[in-house]
Amino acid sequence: MILIREVVQQVLNTGYLSIEAENQLRLLLSSKYDMEDLNAFVSLQQAASEGRVKQESRELLRTTR
Repeated sequence: MILIREVVQQVLNTGYLSIEAENQLRLLLSSKYDMEDLNAFVSLQQAASEGRVKQESRELLRTTR
């Protein structure tokens, strides 16, 4: 089974959060996870808010307006 921290690491390495990865994170967050996974997710949120990670879903919203 894939872990939240693995998905986050991949996103941080590429600098891009795809819709597929976003959905995978939603699914993983709906089940049991540990503190290391929670910390990884928080670091992803911070990276996204600082603009270090681009989000496919937000890019799609901008192009449809």
